[in-house]
Amino acid sequence: RWFTHFYVVSVLWNGFLLICLFRAKFLGGLLPLWIQHLHHALGKDSQAEDMGNEQFSVFLVLVLLWLHSCRRLAECLWTSVFSSGVIHIVQYCFGLGYYIAVGSTVLCQVPTNVRKGKELSVQICWYHIVGVMMYIWASLHQHRCLVILANLRKSKSGKVVNLSHSVPFGDWFERVSCPHYFAELLIYVSMTITLGFHNVTWWCVVMYVLFNQALAAVLCHEFYQKNFSSYPKHRKAFIPFVF
Repeated sequence: RWFTHFYVVSVLWNGFLLICLFRAKFLGGLLPLWIQHLHHALGKDSQAEDMGNEQFSVFLVLVLLWLHSCRRLAECLWTSVFSSGVIHIVQYCFGLGYYIAVGSTVLCQVPTNVRKGKELSVQICWYHIVGVMMYIWASLHQHRCLVILANLRKSKSGKVVNLSHSVPFGDWFERVSCPHYFAELLIYVSMTITLGFHNVTWWCVVMYVLFNQALAAVLCHEFYQKNFSSYPKHRKAFIPFVF
């Protein structure tokens, strides 16, 4: 349940960054001075060429990241049923910092002198469509899997009846133990596609998500195998048919 705080911070912070970029992109303004200083500190050339497609890609990814945070916040508040587990203070502080850093990382992919570019319809590329479609697909499956987990602790009337762990079935749970973690990885990959594949910085973010989610999935998979003797043998931990 403490993850709720992460998504509150993400919704507020990334929403603020989204507004800043929208004003710079569509209203012909400049990014705030402190963001320009951040660009300089990270080595971003303020005189970089004003590439319309690149700017729109970053704007679209920031929208997707903000929507993802909004959905996850809503799920934490109204869908998920949490146990009495606790979180380490270091992990908690890191989580807060991560959701601030990830939005800032997206914004730093555009030049500081971003101005109003081409017409919006001209800037839409095939990889934007593919990325958004993959994002929607992965998000829907992640939501379904979280609903399945929550329903394990609810009665048919929707009332919470226990906080114990049970074996989930349905949707991607038929293939992996932690499909919601796999969907999280796919969501970040979809943002990489939306950026046009070539953004090395965001690929580094994807690699972090890969290792982070894979570790969590393996731990959950081992927990299921240890505590449920009849746990399905064919299920993988994280990636269907692979790992």
